[in-house]
Amino acid sequence: MTAVLTRRPGLSKLRTGRSPLHLICLGLVALVTAAALLAPWLVPYDPNAVDLANALAAPSPEHLLGVDAAGRDTFSRLLLGARTSLLGPLGVVVFSTVAGVAVGMAAGWRGGWLDSVLSRSTELVFAFPGMLLAILIISIHGEGLLAPVVALSIAYLPYVSRLTRSLVLAERERPYVSAYQVQGHSALQICLRHVLPNIAPVVLAQSTINFGYALMDLAGLSFLGLGVPALTPDWGRMVFDGQAAIQHGYPLSAILPCVFIVLTVVAFNVVGERWADRVARRTP
Repeated sequence: MTAVLTRRPGLSKLRTGRSPLHLICLGLVALVTAAALLAPWLVPYDPNAVDLANALAAPSPEHLLGVDAAGRDTFSRLLLGARTSLLGPLGVVVFSTVAGVAVGMAAGWRGGWLDSVLSRSTELVFAFPGMLLAILIISIHGEGLLAPVVALSIAYLPYVSRLTRSLVLAERERPYVSAYQVQGHSALQICLRHVLPNIAPVVLAQSTINFGYALMDLAGLSFLGLGVPALTPDWGRMVFDGQAAIQHGYPLSAILPCVFIVLTVVAFNVVGERWADRVARRTP
């Protein structure tokens, strides 16, 4: 679900500033993000407009990527699906990062019984796989984007908190912390004004990597019919809707969202690992 912030031999050339792979992935991330933001103004057709007489039509000047089994324009659904497919992972990353940093910083700074309680509590979360926890919450709450986002945020929280705790433990040993304590600064002031900015690059790099994994998990839930409502354009849901078309020899409506999911996940992972690698080189 998550990646360790370590440098792996043999990939140094791919992570340099001149790496074509990094530049391509960075451009892809920017392109997908722009498509998600501008989708309502870029879509040529209503993504939910049904035209059964034109079902499973091949790509044409009118429909650049063809239409699905219900006669809906695939290009329009892909564009609007980018918004839903990126919004969910963004919520997971934001919630898990904020909560994980708070828990990890409290555990690493205070230590003692508080560290033990928080560490044991986060370890209990590992007993529940993220997808299983999401299915459980969705079965209680019902379909929609909120339930899987909350579930996966809880599942991703321990990874962020453990990383934050280890970083805070290292920062506590630095001379500047003792200097501020002697000057009378409170623990909250030192953590928020000095420790947090120092550990932020590493945490944000890990969160960028987590974004790709959260996108993949949410797409899997949508494919199972447990994510967004049926009429909401979403890449995972499009794969689910395109299964019947594959059996009739029209795989395009299912393959295209799969390609977008894979490329976006890979792009975010490469960008996140590149960022993590730069942070690792600059950290003494």
